[in-house]
Amino acid sequence: MIGGIFIYNHKGEALISRVFRDNVGRSALDAFRVSVIHARQQVRSPVTNIARTSFFHVRRGSLWIAAVTKQNVNAALVFEFLGKFVAILQTYFTALTEESIKNNFVLIYELVDEILDFGYPQRTETSALKAVITQQGIKSATQEEQKQITSQVTGHIGWRREGIKYRKNELFLDVLESVNLLMSPQGQVLSAHVSGRIVMKSYLSGMPECKFGMNDKLMVEKNAKPSTQEAASMDSYQARKTGRSSGIAIDDCTFHQCVKLSKFESERSISFIPPDGEFELMKYRTTSDISLPFRIIPLIREVARTKLEVKVVLKSNYKPTIFGQKIEVRVPTPRNTSGVSLLCQKGRAKFKASDNAIVWKIKRMSGMRDTQLSAEVDLLPSSSSERASQSAKAPISMNFEVPFACSGLKVRYLKVFEPKLNYSDHDTVKWVRYIGKSGLYETRCA
Repeated sequence: MIGGIFIYNHKGEALISRVFRDNVGRSALDAFRVSVIHARQQVRSPVTNIARTSFFHVRRGSLWIAAVTKQNVNAALVFEFLGKFVAILQTYFTALTEESIKNNFVLIYELVDEILDFGYPQRTETSALKAVITQQGIKSATQEEQKQITSQVTGHIGWRREGIKYRKNELFLDVLESVNLLMSPQGQVLSAHVSGRIVMKSYLSGMPECKFGMNDKLMVEKNAKPSTQEAASMDSYQARKTGRSSGIAIDDCTFHQCVKLSKFESERSISFIPPDGEFELMKYRTTSDISLPFRIIPLIREVARTKLEVKVVLKSNYKPTIFGQKIEVRVPTPRNTSGVSLLCQKGRAKFKASDNAIVWKIKRMSGMRDTQLSAEVDLLPSSSSERASQSAKAPISMNFEVPFACSGLKVRYLKVFEPKLNYSDHDTVKWVRYIGKSGLYETRCA
């Protein structure tokens, strides 16, 4: 049956190794490390045969659990055992990580000897094992628990020193977003998402407690309950009118270590003691209800075998009082382009032969406007095979910067409390800025 069982970390180091049969040597450790863990090509099969030795492996996080044998065994039975083995380890010490394996290696060896007898699975029921092995596993503390323990024992906050003083207490908050889009020539959104960062600059005296709130959908639904039926109907009317709900749905987010995660999970409020100076408070990602600042409508027509007509319409989809800046549109051209004649209604355009692209730059553009670029592209004569290879046109890409959050995120409140130095939220000068930029913003031509 099973000749040995090994547990590796992501580097290929053996954390646990237990060999039951003489025909499985220690060289099997190195063989699995080299051929599977360090393999340059992705290993698709969970069964790997190396020098007449079979390795059955499963991966959990950064750990590899492998069962080794030289016999022709039942593969389904081995994988069933590996699944049970992982479940038993998780029962004893919850998180299956490299740290938990190192902290509990004595317990793991006891479990292996109890559930395997000369390589044959025997007892895999957790209740039966706990009656025999009563030792409890050492559970690794989470990052939040470690911070709480350190703060309780030492009373020290590692990211901020004592005695900071400023003549003027100021707080700057930047909502920086990168919007990514892939659109079809007909205007259908194929994929879109926004990656955002909330960057804060803190110039506050003492050890202030800050509270930050945004229009997170879960927070809004929990707190903003209409008091009357008329208010509820008004909210629904505003949502239909604007085409956007009052809150945004955040798919995933990560926080700076200063944020108290327990309060965010229970109250959906971001409470923290900020580091001094600039730091990244939060990262987030959203894929629903994205406001796309610009839309590109391409029209490429082949006039003759050596001439193309290119027409690109650029539309801004934000409020007329807002101005987009640093706008750049790149229209790809065929590789056999000999010359381009350009005409644009706004900004400047030129042909870059080194990039095989028309670059159209606009310094500033207000919302709810449209402008147009027209071009005649002269081509060198080419064979039919070359024309076929050039028929798959590259998409039109775009760069821009707009002063709003494309995800719809809004800062609802930003409060500061510092009871020891006797200054309050009203004594703090706060600034909030929204900047939306283009990530991979592309529109297909065909």
